[in-house]
Order: sequence, then C-alpha cells, then structure tokens
Amino acid sequence: MEQRVGSTFRAVRIRRGLRQEDVAAAAGVSRATVSRLERGHLAWFVFGTSVRVAAVLDVRLDVVARWRGGELDRLLNARHSAMHELVAARFVQLRGWQVVPEASFSIYGERGAVDVLGWHAARGMLLVVELKTEIVDVQDLLASVDRKRRLATRIGAERGWPCRHAMTSAWVVVADGRTNRARLSRHVAVLRTAFPTDGRTMAGWLADPREPISALSFMQISHPPNTRQGRAPGHSARGNAAGDKPAGSCEV
Repeated sequence: MEQRVGSTFRAVRIRRGLRQEDVAAAAGVSRATVSRLERGHLAWFVFGTSVRVAAVLDVRLDVVARWRGGELDRLLNARHSAMHELVAARFVQLRGWQVVPEASFSIYGERGAVDVLGWHAARGMLLVVELKTEIVDVQDLLASVDRKRRLATRIGAERGWPCRHAMTSAWVVVADGRTNRARLSRHVAVLRTAFPTDGRTMAGWLADPREPISALSFMQISHPPNTRQGRAPGHSARGNAAGDKPAGSCEV
C-alpha cells in the first residue's frame, strides 16, 4: 500500500509538471521528504506530512483501519453510543431542553448529522453537541463544528422549532484518553480561541443558557462495552462530561 501511494504521488506530480522542489515548498517540507514519500517510505513520517503533500497534488488519502473483521465497527459504535447515552442522561435531568440525537441534514448540498441538537425555547438557544471518540484532525473538527453551528437554525427549523433568530452554541465532548489529550495538546492556542469556555462551567450553563458559548470537555468512558457479549453501553460506561477538564486549558 505504501509503495502504491508513493508511486501515485510521483505520477501525479509528473503529470502536473511539478518538480519535487515545487511540491516541497508548497507543502512546507523538504525536497528529501517528498523524494522518500515517492519511494513509498510513508512509515518514516507522521501522517500529517503525507496529507500535506497529497493536498498539494490534489490527491485524496483514504485511511482504513481494520481489526478482527467487523468487530472494530461494533467497538467504535459502542463507544459512540456510550457517549450518546451519557449526554442524553444529563439532558434528562435538565428543564427546558428539547433534544434530538443524530439530527441529520441536507441543506444546499451540505449533508451530515449533528450528534446531539438541543433547543432551549425559553432562552432562544440552540446547542450543537459534537461527540468525538477519537481525535484525528483538529482542523477537520473545527470545520465540522463551524459548519453545523452555521446550519443549526435551519436544522432546528426543519424539526418545527421556532429558532429562526436563535442564538447558537457549540459543545465538543471528547472521549478522555492519553492519545486524544496528546493530539489536542498540540493545538492549545487554536482550541482556546475556538472553545474558550471552561468545560467545568457547562453544568451551570446548561441549567440556564443565557449567552452563547463554545466549550470543549473530556468525557471519561470506563470499561467500554464488550462487543462479543453485546452488553448495553449504559451498563459499562460512566462519565461526567460537564465536569471534566477542558482541552482549552493549560492542563491539556
């Protein structure tokens, strides 16, 4: 697979009339890096380097992770379901909120789904909740949240909510773990700007959402559901997303 990717980089570069120096300069890497990638030495570099070079060449990289056949899908879906259960349980305890899980949308060619879409009629507040079991690309996360926040009033209106002139907030909930914290720690400045609200303040805000916020919290998920035994996520996960430490703080 690595050799095929490298050959693709080289073939496309030549087809577009670019030198290795041209690609290197545009991607912010050395010419030697481009040369090694074209020879299939992808394992020498962090994945982001290959992505930058691919972007310069207008090549799309699709990464597929496989583990024990279909069990990986069941595991990932179970973790995501567990996060849904924990967030849903928090809203059940609150007054004034209407919540729709997996609020799908197709607006002017933009398609997707909001993990949890909330509406607080008394405060005229929409809330876009993004659940992330794994952080892969912070820039993609920011773009996804921004897009869903921009479309939130349309998505809510399609569900009969009188939210045309509503305020919109965003809450990103990330599964706690060493890898996710490490990846987010490389983008502290960006995250502080995008999500300035301390996740520990979410409990108070959810009780009375007077002003728009952008927050990021970690959620602890202990003992992921056993996919072979088919245990329900609610029986094997626990967490306190609103009380966890935010990625936008120095703690990350």
